[in-house]
Amino acid sequence: MKTGTQNFKTFLILIFSLTIVNFTFSQDKSDWEGGFPDGCTSITVGKKATADGSVITSHTCDSHRTRSWINIIPAKDHKNGDMAKMVKRVACDTFAMPIYQHDLVGEIPQIAHTYGFINSAYPCINDHQLGVGESTFGGREILQSDTGLIDCQALVQLMVERNTTARDAIKMAGELTKQYGYIDVGECLTISDKNEVWHFEIVGAGKGKVGSIWAAQRVPDNHLSVNANASTIKEININDPDYFMASENVFQIAKDSGWWKPEDGEFRFCYAYAPHSRTSFASRRREWRVFDIVAPSLKLDPNSENYPFSVKPDELVSMEKLVTIFQDYFEGTPFNMIKDLTVADDDGKMVISPLANPQMPYDENKLFKINGGWGWRGERSIARWYTMYATIIQSRNWLPDEIGGVAWIAMDNVATSIYIPVYCSVSDLPTAYKTSGREKGYTRESAWWAFNRLGTLGVQRWGDMRHDIDAVWDPMQKKFFAEQKEIDKKALEMFNKKPKKAIEFLTGYSIKQGDKVVKEAWKLGDFLWTKYDEKF
Repeated sequence: MKTGTQNFKTFLILIFSLTIVNFTFSQDKSDWEGGFPDGCTSITVGKKATADGSVITSHTCDSHRTRSWINIIPAKDHKNGDMAKMVKRVACDTFAMPIYQHDLVGEIPQIAHTYGFINSAYPCINDHQLGVGESTFGGREILQSDTGLIDCQALVQLMVERNTTARDAIKMAGELTKQYGYIDVGECLTISDKNEVWHFEIVGAGKGKVGSIWAAQRVPDNHLSVNANASTIKEININDPDYFMASENVFQIAKDSGWWKPEDGEFRFCYAYAPHSRTSFASRRREWRVFDIVAPSLKLDPNSENYPFSVKPDELVSMEKLVTIFQDYFEGTPFNMIKDLTVADDDGKMVISPLANPQMPYDENKLFKINGGWGWRGERSIARWYTMYATIIQSRNWLPDEIGGVAWIAMDNVATSIYIPVYCSVSDLPTAYKTSGREKGYTRESAWWAFNRLGTLGVQRWGDMRHDIDAVWDPMQKKFFAEQKEIDKKALEMFNKKPKKAIEFLTGYSIKQGDKVVKEAWKLGDFLWTKYDEKF
């Protein structure tokens, strides 16, 4: 027999299930380019493919309006009957710079306890080492529903607030979007925990419908995978739950809509629900580049339409290797957009001009007649000038959650930035990282602006300035990675005696490193401006 509280909650669920159809918002595509999402890159690595046994997910938040600040949301207890507000991001152009505002679209019942998390634009890790990366792939426009309550950012927050494992996060996402509706374009969320990492791809249920269609595939422990704004899940073996999960409607809707005919071959999720995403070189060439860097022995074709879902790296993948990948712009390949911007050096040899810039905004491409797989837009490299922040997330099962989970966070363009370690249990962040940089425009109080200014300066005479930037960041980045074991050890000793002291220590450590790199970024920008005066 149900209690009064249970009856009340059932009533609320019914009411919200019935009323969500009244909320309608169109999906914002202001971050898209040429009809394709031009957003984020996420690389995932299983625990037997990493140099130290970490499970890794990651994210470059490439956006022209996403928030530029990060804060900490603590764990919370909630009362019976509490509701969780659901908001949807909507483009807003009334401030100094383009931003997203978050409009209330409804509420769903809250749970008794929510976990604490590092609150980036897409929350990146919770205090139980559950990490999330993200990359938009769009999908069929007819599937994009405005009817419901949960957009991508809200879904990521629900995942980290309510789950400790990737599998549970995926199951919860399926259940909540089925009941309350998914109201966003096609997204891939890359979800890691202490033992495994999954790719979760989701699209809406159709115009005016409440629900979702989704599939999830696990990255083998000894493999690396990537999502670069294209759906990559193909065949789904629902009889192998250790590696696959999917919504119950995933096959039927494809059949009913004529997007898959069994007589034509095996079902492939990406071609049923996001076929156009497989046509873009902006995505495919990034996929190739990531795989080719870690597994050159495969000799993958850079012009292929499809690559394996994941590959076994030729060597174990280190944090240093991942940073190198995220800084990549196809240098040393035929797809380097600036390879033809040459001048004669003092010896008469033709070399790439020091003024050639691999991070040109699109309208500058036209000035220099850039061409490539993406036409006049050239090539969509992994490193990008409009990255707001980037994460590489480690989850480590041999340490307590408070110490095992680390979000390495870089602000702005990774090619001119540095990752600092932020442990998942920290209670605070450096003030500059918590300071918004877009609503009021340029400010020296914001970490994002420190790195945005440095990145903008650094590409004005890239051939020379890059070496000055690397001379500062490379040894500092190596030091951060090298001292991680010692920091872990000190924190563990404290944790075994007094957990609170360990959290205070890790918080202080993360803040110290953040303050250090922000100060250095301002200093380095001033140095470049002085050294190269009248040369850019």
